[in-house]
Amino acid sequence: MSMIYCVEDDEGIRELIAYAVKSLGFEIEGFESASLFEERLRKSLPSMVLLDIMLPDKDGIEILKDIRGNDRTEKLPVIMITAKGTESDKVRAFEHGADDYVTKPFGVMELLSRIKAVMRRAAVPGEGIISYKGIALDTQSRNVSIDGDAITLTFKEFELLKYLLINKGTVATREILLEKIWGYHFEGESRTLDVHIGSLRHKLGEKGKCIETVRNVGYKI
Repeated sequence: MSMIYCVEDDEGIRELIAYAVKSLGFEIEGFESASLFEERLRKSLPSMVLLDIMLPDKDGIEILKDIRGNDRTEKLPVIMITAKGTESDKVRAFEHGADDYVTKPFGVMELLSRIKAVMRRAAVPGEGIISYKGIALDTQSRNVSIDGDAITLTFKEFELLKYLLINKGTVATREILLEKIWGYHFEGESRTLDVHIGSLRHKLGEKGKCIETVRNVGYKI
């Protein structure tokens, strides 16, 4: 059974969320502070985190950044649930890797719908947020960030990064990359792929080093 962690300092809201989540058949644990949540997270990973921003001991966005910056938790689905509803608040959360953003006061049915939607995306490889060592790629919005800072990629650069991240640890041959990204089989000499890899590495900065060249074969993360 899926376990959801809810980090919310308001006991009434925490109980409302718990009641709603249990109606979906999920288990839930509530935490009134960041310290209690982080202590629990070190011991056991949930299927999802529902995270408030304004907590008594730590900003929720800082918690989100810690989650995305840890190899153990980087792919953990996180929905922000907060009274901070300005566009800049939402943009900041999404840039740091939030999967969704729900503003208070919220409708219970809307919250449940969003939880189910994020759960579905998390269950499909390559859908939603793909994260690796500080790189966060959102397949829905097509946004990419490095340690929380947004970067701009071309369409082909985005598709290249997405394919390499989904298949991290596996060598992607030049032929496969050209076929998947450009839609044709590689024949003869072509610098197209190399030029795009070079540009992608440059835009990723220090993180660009994670794209390794496998001599005479292709590339891998």
